[in-house]
Amino acid sequence: MKHDLRIVFMGTPDFAVSTLKTLVNNNYNIVGVITAPDKPAGRGRKLQESAVKAYALENKLNILQPTNLKSKSFLEELKTLKANLQIVVAFRMLPKVVWQMPELGTFNLHASLLPDYRGAAPINWAIINGETVSGVSTFFIDEKIDTGDMILQEEVDIAKTDTAGDLHDKLMHIGSELVLKTVKQIEKGKVTTTPQKDLDTVKEAPKLNRDNCKIDWNASPEDIYNTIRGLSPYPAAWSTLINGDDTLEVKIYKASVKKEDHNLSVGTLVSTKKTLAVAVTNGYIIIEELKLPGKRKMDSQALLNGYQFLPEAKML
Repeated sequence: MKHDLRIVFMGTPDFAVSTLKTLVNNNYNIVGVITAPDKPAGRGRKLQESAVKAYALENKLNILQPTNLKSKSFLEELKTLKANLQIVVAFRMLPKVVWQMPELGTFNLHASLLPDYRGAAPINWAIINGETVSGVSTFFIDEKIDTGDMILQEEVDIAKTDTAGDLHDKLMHIGSELVLKTVKQIEKGKVTTTPQKDLDTVKEAPKLNRDNCKIDWNASPEDIYNTIRGLSPYPAAWSTLINGDDTLEVKIYKASVKKEDHNLSVGTLVSTKKTLAVAVTNGYIIIEELKLPGKRKMDSQALLNGYQFLPEAKML
């Protein structure tokens, strides 16, 4: 039986815009767009709207920005939209009263091959852990986080040089197409689901924080390299630089590995006129792009032109 779809779309960042755009371009009836409230940003603390809101405004879509997803006024407004399908892409956890509302259910697009990398930062952790394959999954939402019955999945290769930004863009595009395929199945009444496998060792994707973004220079060169690219361009891997009397927090965006025997202690900085390297076990991490406090992001050669590293400089 074919369904006449009335869709509510929920999402906030750029990653979600690609999917919303695909649905609009395919003439689906988007009766409402739910996105995060505007937030103060930048030095002037001006209110900034989400990427999804900006797109929805351009396309004259009906926008809701609830602060509380359980509030009576929001739930009443949501009901008046008479949606029979809800689609969630990079939003927040929904209360049961919301995801149970539409007749055809609420499904989510997740940027991993579930059940692996459930959680807030699947793109980053796939690269940090050195994965060579990732992908996207669609599933119907249930009471737990990212555990509902699977609808569709698609794989994508991760190149050895891919950053989190690169993988984000790949998954954003194949994800929007996977959502379209999922919607077409639901529309035709031909959707089939599979319960997620209950694996003993599921890889997690916890929220990124200051602690898990700090570089451990005692790790293997490959692990350090994967950490740097897995956190680039955002939020960026960081380290403490000790350079004479300066103790600075440095963000590192791009690096490479050089395997070489040496007798330097881990964390020792080695600089020439053109290169900046950190001694690690069995080699060096060559820093190619970084940012010092109060400075713009720059390549290491540009930094070396105007900043002097003392012989005893080190990374902690």
